[in-house]
Amino acid sequence: MGTFRVMRQDDNGNRFLVAKGLAEAEARRLAAEFEARGHKQLYWVESEPTAPAP
Repeated sequence: MGTFRVMRQDDNGNRFLVAKGLAEAEARRLAAEFEARGHKQLYWVESEPTAPAP
């Protein structure tokens, strides 16, 4: 099971990392919390890429 991150895009199209290394449920809860604040920003959850095995 991997980790997830929360991303944000502002009204100018700039994208930012909000949080990383989260369990999926926590990442979704955090994104929903920010979305509920009613700002123009867009928040979403992404699966973090895993490093390839050596």
